[in-house]
Amino acid sequence: MTLTQLFIVFLIIQVIHGLGTWKLYVKAGRQAWEAFAPVYNAVVLMKIINRPWYWVILLFLPIVNLIMFPVVWVETARSFGKHSAVDTLLAIVTLGFYNYYLNYALDLEHIKDRDLHPRTSLGDWVSSILFAIVAATIVHTYFIQPYTIPTSSLEKSLLVGDFLFVSKFHYGARVPMTAVAAPMVHDTIPVLKKKSYLYNDHDKNAFVNKLSLPYLRIPGFQKIKHNDIVVFNWPADSSYSMAVNHPDRKYDKPIDKKTNYVKRCVGLPGDSLQIKDGFVYINGQQNVLPDRAKLQFFHTVETKSDISQNFLDKYGITEFTRVFSLPTNVWDDTRVQDFLSTNNTHLDIVYKDSTNVHVVGQMSQTAFDRLKFSFVNNKISANATLELAEQMKADPNVVSIVKNNSKTRDSGIFPHDPNYNWNNDNFGPMYIPQQGATVVLNLEVLPLYKRIITEYENNTIQVKGNQIFINGELAPNYTFKKDYYWMMGDNRHNSLDARSWGFVPFDHVVGKPVFIWMSWNTNGKGIKEKIRWERLFTTVNGSGEPVSYLIPFLVLLAAWFGFSKFRKRKKAQA
Repeated sequence: MTLTQLFIVFLIIQVIHGLGTWKLYVKAGRQAWEAFAPVYNAVVLMKIINRPWYWVILLFLPIVNLIMFPVVWVETARSFGKHSAVDTLLAIVTLGFYNYYLNYALDLEHIKDRDLHPRTSLGDWVSSILFAIVAATIVHTYFIQPYTIPTSSLEKSLLVGDFLFVSKFHYGARVPMTAVAAPMVHDTIPVLKKKSYLYNDHDKNAFVNKLSLPYLRIPGFQKIKHNDIVVFNWPADSSYSMAVNHPDRKYDKPIDKKTNYVKRCVGLPGDSLQIKDGFVYINGQQNVLPDRAKLQFFHTVETKSDISQNFLDKYGITEFTRVFSLPTNVWDDTRVQDFLSTNNTHLDIVYKDSTNVHVVGQMSQTAFDRLKFSFVNNKISANATLELAEQMKADPNVVSIVKNNSKTRDSGIFPHDPNYNWNNDNFGPMYIPQQGATVVLNLEVLPLYKRIITEYENNTIQVKGNQIFINGELAPNYTFKKDYYWMMGDNRHNSLDARSWGFVPFDHVVGKPVFIWMSWNTNGKGIKEKIRWERLFTTVNGSGEPVSYLIPFLVLLAAWFGFSKFRKRKKAQA
């Protein structure tokens, strides 16, 4: 829905409201025209139903207003003496059109200073729950959102099992685009396993969100900087099997309902980015990470004896793969290479002589069985920081340790084009688009920016010979409409990041992680080990060792409870 369409819908709603309530406004001592005046009619209505002015703001906050509208419909009926359970039910199930019945069919009297307290304990309970949900939804949507770290892509900085508070206001809170959705629920409603928002069920190939709002963002007080850790919606998340009767149905998700990801922003709009041997270079200079960040790479470790569990435990190695072996003459057969490429198997050589080849990487079970690979028992490919790798080199049992460095093209790497011989370790150079910047457009660079031009900036592309047409017109160049970012994990060989799916538009940015309030280690034994006590109430950013603010928090919490109890006692005595 465009801003123009949204404005038209807004005016229609004002007319519907005015036609259904103008007599009630008059009976409350107001003028009939006040029921039709946009925004002002809501201010007047709050006076009629004897509710605070700030309810007007709540009526215009997406998602929150879905809770407030039924409340106002019920409050309007009660302000004219309609208090029964039937009246309440009719006000809600008719979506407020019960007011038309009150407005035209009945001769009612306005209750000016009615008692606002619920008449039953159930009513009191429902009222409390509703406004707790409203308050939580406002905080969750516009200020702070909880988030859990599910993967090890930012290991050492953020651990699997960290529970974060993500600030929405640092970069500016994004107004929800899915206007009709369950509050504080992301893509799917728990237990029910249903989508949390309205979607169009008539087209199995495309999602059309009903009553969607245009992209709007409240101004923030900070811009994304190099090496900021950022939560964003995964741009590649465009399909989700949800419908019970259509398990294979695909949906293009609205932006704010795509899966939340957390990565480090290594490239900003306007940067030139390149990856050499796994290290990021920005505008020709190697990117220097904060001291809390620790890069991890898979290293091929060779020991004198077979790799044992004691060796893994000694160095805290939890992520590793076996090293595979194949006779050299079999490996060199072009038919074998063709078979591997067609079976989603990307392998890199770590050792080769005239007899055997040792390789590491992702191998399908089919390839392993078909080609009769064997394991090298005294070698593993272990994920480790550079510091840990240096430590292991000093071990007398270690023969060698070499950082894995892929040299062959990986078809799973952006931009997924055979003309780009890129992989996880060696990538680019490439320009990161900036709003207003113009690039020369030709068949060579088109794979880099095609998704931006079509998916993110809503244009059509046609290629005729060597010419590129955008929206039917010849396009020798293209000017970007948005800012884009490059997001990567510190766990360089075990992170699904921008190297796989490309740029992240700013409208996909959710917020900035600022605080770890809980950290849970599923592999720990007992509560003492399962809770990482040293990480509780630590900041995500900053330099030096993280400091826990758990004790100061508990002191402040105790002081607050004590003050609240004292104030209640004082009030009771008065």
